[in-house]
Amino acid sequence: MTDPMRDVTRLPDLLHGRSNTGPVRDRRPVYVDLLPPCNAGCPAGENIQEWLAHTLAGRHEQAWRRLVADNPLPAIHGRVCYHPCESVCNRASLDSAVSIHSVERFLGDTALEQGWRFDAPPTRSGKRVLVIGSGPSGLSAAYHLARLGHEVEIRDSGAQSGGMMRYGIPAYRLPRDVLAGEIDRIAALGVRMTQEHKVEDLLAERQEGRFDAVFVAVGAHLSKRVDIPARDAGRIVDAVSFLRSVASGEQPEIGRRVAVYGGGNTAMDAARVARRLGADEALIVYRRTREQMPAHLEEAEDAEREGVRINWLRTITAFDGPELQVEQMELDDDGFPQPTGRFETLAADTVILALGQESDTAFLRDVPGVELDRDGTVHVSTSLQTGCPGVFAGGDMVPSERTVTVGVGHGKKAARHIDAWLRESTAAGAPKHDLASFDRLHLWYFGDAARRLQPELAPTERVAAFDEIVSGLSAEEAVYEAGRCLSCGNCFECDGCLGACPEDAVIKLGVGFRYRFDLDRCTGCGVCFEQCPVHAIEMVAEGD
Repeated sequence: MTDPMRDVTRLPDLLHGRSNTGPVRDRRPVYVDLLPPCNAGCPAGENIQEWLAHTLAGRHEQAWRRLVADNPLPAIHGRVCYHPCESVCNRASLDSAVSIHSVERFLGDTALEQGWRFDAPPTRSGKRVLVIGSGPSGLSAAYHLARLGHEVEIRDSGAQSGGMMRYGIPAYRLPRDVLAGEIDRIAALGVRMTQEHKVEDLLAERQEGRFDAVFVAVGAHLSKRVDIPARDAGRIVDAVSFLRSVASGEQPEIGRRVAVYGGGNTAMDAARVARRLGADEALIVYRRTREQMPAHLEEAEDAEREGVRINWLRTITAFDGPELQVEQMELDDDGFPQPTGRFETLAADTVILALGQESDTAFLRDVPGVELDRDGTVHVSTSLQTGCPGVFAGGDMVPSERTVTVGVGHGKKAARHIDAWLRESTAAGAPKHDLASFDRLHLWYFGDAARRLQPELAPTERVAAFDEIVSGLSAEEAVYEAGRCLSCGNCFECDGCLGACPEDAVIKLGVGFRYRFDLDRCTGCGVCFEQCPVHAIEMVAEGD
């Protein structure tokens, strides 16, 4: 028998696991696509990683079109979304999260400047859908339904469309020309918008308008009330009405000292608006601690930078303007605030109540099959359909986090299920890939890259008017920021596997087509897997 080790012509093959019949290995590499944490964390379901890649390559319109495939309001979201995608960005464990919202704003603003429009649907279904409410959820549903070929009409009780984006978010965070531009683009798809029309009888409107389905997204515009002993001298208003009046161009009389009761984002906005209306002092009274407040941290920090004072662990017990009586609170062992019997007197000409909002869903109580909770929220299935066939609901009026982005996500989801219901089919969800967590990455490829910051007005300039506080990135800055994306879990053609393979078993297929493995040459050594910076390669057992 011939000793194979004496056959020097076969020595390289033997050292690398080859035999006369091919490589000998117990595992082999495969290319995979994992789910980036940013995509997984976006309530609107955006493919963030993909539109960041287009932005980096300079394909800005293509990036915008990939973005609006999921979310029709990028210029708005780039300003008002609390960007949960960034809170889970793997880059934060390397240096700092990618400024996803600022790149989204850049694309949205560029689209408005360039006049980019949505593509018209290729065919018409002949089906009619009524959308009640023109806030983010209603607009999103109308947009997606229109692109699916359905005829859509939005009916809304407000004088102008936009819902709480117009009447609840102040202009210093969301300029009204940006809001109008993105709404107008949805209307240009053929969506009919009927304003100052309050729906009182849903079933009658559906029948009279010959609507095949309905999506209800009336938001949460009713302020929760609390009884505060007050004399005639004490002016008490609710935050929603206050913000709505200011957004409508009114100048409510609030005096020099304003107290806001509550700890949510609406409370922060009310206090900041009061400062812009001329209040020398604006204070927030909140019965819990900073850690327990529902407001996003950045909202509270912005308010404090603008001179708003926040009184933690306090509750209002009486108001006899200009004196406000508050009681100090203490947390019990379970973290709940309890009264102490210790009181303080503060100065206030006006008290603004910001204790939360409820939906005005009384018009649904007589709709067969629709179930409401005591707070007015509507019971819906996983498809967002109520108990009444063909009637769907979403946004702030269903139990969920109340943000613009969640509302837009509801609108997209509802549109998909309404479309399936109209076609007498079932909406199939896309399969979810495994998450590309930070511990799965091999980050040899990436160096430190400081996050680009958006310019902001100084606090003294902010409170002088309602001008927008935060400016956008330049095109160069947006491209740079997009380039900070790690492309977690998805090949971006860095050529690392190509250069590392000792067997030349990696075949480059050309730009945009990635690579393939020549398994006749691959020995399963795993070098490609170990060096792939983004875990786009997985080693699997031979035969799988």
